[in-house]
Amino acid sequence: MTMKTILILGGTTEARQLAGKLVTRASVTLSLAGRTESPVAQGVPVRSGGFGGADGLAAYLTDRSIDLLIDATHPYAARISTNAAQAAQLTGVPILALRRPGWRPVQGDRWIEVDTVGAAVQALGDTPRRVFLAIGRQEAGAFEAAPQHHYLIRSVDPVEPELAVPDATYLLARGPFRESEECALLEGQSIDIVVCKNSGGAATYGKIAAARALGIDVVMIRRPDLPQVPSAESVDQLAAMVDHFVEPAAERGV
Repeated sequence: MTMKTILILGGTTEARQLAGKLVTRASVTLSLAGRTESPVAQGVPVRSGGFGGADGLAAYLTDRSIDLLIDATHPYAARISTNAAQAAQLTGVPILALRRPGWRPVQGDRWIEVDTVGAAVQALGDTPRRVFLAIGRQEAGAFEAAPQHHYLIRSVDPVEPELAVPDATYLLARGPFRESEECALLEGQSIDIVVCKNSGGAATYGKIAAARALGIDVVMIRRPDLPQVPSAESVDQLAAMVDHFVEPAAERGV
């Protein structure tokens, strides 16, 4: 039997883990947006860069005879997720999505929830504060609108150009980050407010737990709305869904 061909739209740890699970069951290609300069090794064939919107992705699915499309992008990659759903509809290629559950506030958390990065800038207020900016490099420039604050900016790749603010410190690091390490960072930098996205998962939750332990405010940018497609919350759950797709019922003994 010819192996099914699967395209995974990735850029997350889960996407890499999922590709590793599926590589013996199907012909897997992992697509990365190309925004990270030095991505970790993925273990399967990788393509990098955009497709040119929903139409471009649809053409790729058709040209490469893709049997299944999996959206395992970051929870904030709303445009890519929308394009994926539209491309699947245009081509009739089945689509599945990995939807990592978001974090929920617990007792002791001091969250200020906002809908956009712009609203996060406003939430910092007029009084100068020491801000840990943990939203990646793509949207850090929005905080130039509030130059009165000191910013500690952590990202995987350098922020280029650097922010046009008088007081900023840059930290290059890749998770996972443990709570103890995050506590040491926040205390060492005298941080009094954290700005982040509700990414979910364990790899970057350390800063949330650390902020709670230290009584520090967190400006939490809510997730965007994503298209409704068949989905799972974990790699194992999605791999099980894929199994039903790549393996005919007769071979499963059903």
